[in-house]
Amino acid sequence: MTVDIERAAQVLRDAYDEGKPCPPLRGELLPEGDVETAYDVQQAQVRRWTAEGRRPVGAKIGLTSRVVQENLGVYQPDFGVLFADMAVPDGTEVDLGRLLQPRVEAEVAFVLGADLPYEQVTVADVIHATDHLLPAIEIVDSRVAGWDISIVDTVADNASSGLFVLGTAPRRIAEVDLRLCGMVLEHAGEPVSVGAGAACLGNPAHAVAWLAETLARSGRPLRAGDVVLSGALGPMVPVAPGAAYEARISGLGSVRTCFSGGAA
Repeated sequence: MTVDIERAAQVLRDAYDEGKPCPPLRGELLPEGDVETAYDVQQAQVRRWTAEGRRPVGAKIGLTSRVVQENLGVYQPDFGVLFADMAVPDGTEVDLGRLLQPRVEAEVAFVLGADLPYEQVTVADVIHATDHLLPAIEIVDSRVAGWDISIVDTVADNASSGLFVLGTAPRRIAEVDLRLCGMVLEHAGEPVSVGAGAACLGNPAHAVAWLAETLARSGRPLRAGDVVLSGALGPMVPVAPGAAYEARISGLGSVRTCFSGGAA
């Protein structure tokens, strides 16, 4: 098949602009399983957004759960770009009109204090480069109708990114057991997702090391000040209109978000 990178990127942008999900890209616009081309589509969008004045502030890692990887038939994570206008203050209401098919998941956010420009990165490098950690809720979204996604669809769609919420009480990395830290995400006081750091590639620091290596090899290394959402600690949850969610992560504290009552 003939691949038109800009056409695939435009289909996704139209979904953003029109507020209407698009059909899957795989098979029609992008070859099945062609992750490299999917990243080319993602970068076409990133270039367009940056030219329009959006400011990149870091990256998000997806597909860190072994179960999700097996479901999609891939055995490595993926990543997308975070922009400043995707950040939502802790506890404030999110207008569902900004989103198409939102879901929420709890994560550990790494805020870097030093660059990670190496193509071979150790966990020790990640620890040394991390200024502090924050609890985070990622509001994931998909421009593909019904979340009917493969690895190609989600990568092209900026790793199904939406918005993100960061807590406001930073913790030093030495204060948190990243492998064993427990997580509970609650709605109306009831747990809707539970997990632990080990669910994220065995340790969220492993995910950040993978990302740092991957971006360094592509010539876009992580830099001091970047925010890295390291991947879900438990299952993602579809957003209910009017709902409020609170994520608590052992050693990191809590973070909250809520949604307007309109239809998602």
